[in-house]
Amino acid sequence: MGSGRPDPSGNPPGSSAGPSFGFRLLAAAGLAIGVLGLWQLRQLVLLVFAAVLLAILIRGLADLLRLVVPVGRTSAFIVVGLMSVLAALAFSALLGAQLLGQLTQLWDRLIELGEPIEEALGIDDLQGWLAQLAEERLSQTSVLNRIVGLSSTAAGAVGNLVLVIVAAFFLGVQPALYRRGVLVLFPPRPRRLVARTLSRTGTGLRRWLLGQLVSMITVGIVTYAGLVALGVPSALALGLIAGVLEFIPILGPLLAAAPAIAIALSEGPELALWVAGLYLVIQQLEGNLIMPLIQQRAVWLPPALTLFAVLGFGILFGPLGVLFATPLTVVCMIAINVLWVERMSRIIGDS
Repeated sequence: MGSGRPDPSGNPPGSSAGPSFGFRLLAAAGLAIGVLGLWQLRQLVLLVFAAVLLAILIRGLADLLRLVVPVGRTSAFIVVGLMSVLAALAFSALLGAQLLGQLTQLWDRLIELGEPIEEALGIDDLQGWLAQLAEERLSQTSVLNRIVGLSSTAAGAVGNLVLVIVAAFFLGVQPALYRRGVLVLFPPRPRRLVARTLSRTGTGLRRWLLGQLVSMITVGIVTYAGLVALGVPSALALGLIAGVLEFIPILGPLLAAAPAIAIALSEGPELALWVAGLYLVIQQLEGNLIMPLIQQRAVWLPPALTLFAVLGFGILFGPLGVLFATPLTVVCMIAINVLWVERMSRIIGDS
């Protein structure tokens, strides 16, 4: 016999009926409106994701610091954040002028090398066309430009960077607060599964980011040393470009190698071949030595999946989608594994 108590959903005792059709319709409409709103705010969502990545990276470095210095996690996070700022300022003071000069020289040389392209494409001002294209792309990702109406694309880009850094500080100092804020959005029953997904995602991203940081630094230093040994102009700028673009899989190394080969080609075809061989060797070492070590500790991403992820997220979200294609794929892979693959394996095992 039933206890006679009403069902929490409002249905009569013993009734197995679910929510009413009207409730389901309202829930579906609310979900559709939420998805549409997130799509309209997709650039802001990607900036939030960038802040989360930066916070995870700094907390990962803070955990490494705690292995050496016995301090709390919040104190370690603050120390690592301040050390990162001081390191950036020191780098700017020591090599900033040299790097800026080399970047300017590199740009001028590339424009000179592009004169035959101007004639072939019928473009009167290749430099102006490239600057206009870059400004249009950057303005699409500048949230502050749209909010406060900044006319300068550079100011909007700097504003986005400051926004990400400040948000990362708040996220990293009190991660539990924001984690609880996400969990309360879900009903009690799936909340534990969501919490496990967030925990696994954070661990996977931290390992991937630390490994990616090692890969970027290694590629940048080795590229700089190799270009100096070959006598290629603007070696410091080209090494920095190679290290930064290493964050973008597949397309990044190709984009980094193009200006170096073009500069070397202006010096002679033999030097261009040596430079192309240098970049090829570095990528082979990175792909067969560094990346396997990273993937062993993080998430293994098949090369074809990575390529299509870069193209897909680039089509959906533009330049920011290309930039964050790999970490977004890591998040998707972990979420699919926790929410679907592992649950289906347990269901099949129980049956």
